[in-house]
Amino acid sequence: MKISTNALLLIKSLIHLASLCTFLYLWYLIDQDLLGADPVKDMIHFLGKTGLNYLLLTLTITPLAKRFRQPLLMRTRRLLGLYCFFWTCLHLTTFLWLELNWEFSLFIDEVIKRPYLSLGAVTWVILLLLSITSITALKKKMKKAWFTLHRFVYLAVLLATIHYYWAVKSGLTEPIIYFIICLLLLSTRRSYFKSLLLSFKKR
Repeated sequence: MKISTNALLLIKSLIHLASLCTFLYLWYLIDQDLLGADPVKDMIHFLGKTGLNYLLLTLTITPLAKRFRQPLLMRTRRLLGLYCFFWTCLHLTTFLWLELNWEFSLFIDEVIKRPYLSLGAVTWVILLLLSITSITALKKKMKKAWFTLHRFVYLAVLLATIHYYWAVKSGLTEPIIYFIICLLLLSTRRSYFKSLLLSFKKR
């Protein structure tokens, strides 16, 4: 049974609702002082992990749509991707504001000195470019270049997962689970990676 247009609208509404509930939950944790001994650090991790969750969900859509033959499901990817960028922006803003007090020179130094921050910065730039070019008019103008650019999402998810793994200094079980999920999702694109490897070998 194919997903109808009304069902697609419902799915998108649920995605909006999930994001709203996540934001309200974070607000509740802050308001009730439930974030732990280091609330700023916990808030930064919460926002970053939420962004990573949405990135993984975005990459889950294509294999699901193909497996169950639901082409309309592909229309949720842009929404999930934009929410991923939204949460990632909040993650970065919170770090700049509450951790570094808007000291951009210090931020640049930290990005250069700390490899996990370097990976996070590269990931954010990739997500920024993907978000900007998600506009339909730009997609039409870019043509084949759009598909090439948007395949950088594979690099983004790998860098984001490593960034999370390196950022966590204790309790590595959860980051390892994220890493396994990331590799599983990338493995569903193995035909693309094989063709990419062959094209490099031919050069």
